[in-house]
Amino acid sequence: MSEERDGGKPHLTRQGSLRRTSLLDAAESVLVAKGNADASLRAIAGEAGVRVGHLQHYFPTRADLIKAVLERALDRSLERLAETTGLRLDPADPSVIEVTEGSRADAAEVVAVVLAEQEDPQLVRLYVEVWALAARDEEIAAVVREFYRKYVAYVEAFVQQGRPEWSADLCRARAETFVALVEGAALMRSGIAGSRSGALDEQLARQAVGLLRD
Repeated sequence: MSEERDGGKPHLTRQGSLRRTSLLDAAESVLVAKGNADASLRAIAGEAGVRVGHLQHYFPTRADLIKAVLERALDRSLERLAETTGLRLDPADPSVIEVTEGSRADAAEVVAVVLAEQEDPQLVRLYVEVWALAARDEEIAAVVREFYRKYVAYVEAFVQQGRPEWSADLCRARAETFVALVEGAALMRSGIAGSRSGALDEQLARQAVGLLRD
């Protein structure tokens, strides 16, 4: 099965898509285990069991590969948020949030799902690499900014749905504060910048729920 290129981007066959996924899995593993500095194309190709040339067929440069890894990880987080809230981006207009069929989760459930991501140490380490990369690479920073723009938009729509009497400015401020709170908490709860405790978890959940509904 062949893969033809249009404007430098390959049209992937099913087999090609599976190969691309396996390469991203390998890159993510190396990035988490060794960090960005040691995540060379050679190291990633070795993890995937392929030649560097094969890796570069899908990702011509290291920057292309790292960007794809981060985009995939961030998209997974947004998908979990969408499944929990019942809110999704409109495919025809990504700036529009639409309500899907089914019951809407309550604020406590949304908070529980968001905080549950921090239970995965590999995911937290990956996000730490994301933030570090974004601080010195504008291309990666653009990916991260777009992720947080969508993240805030999801939370803002959820707040507005539960509190229709609140102004748009208040809903957005609550959403931005919620995102800042739970993202910063990842450093404390993971042990990177502090120690986790039951009291911390209880107060964090209470404050986060309050931002969404009180």
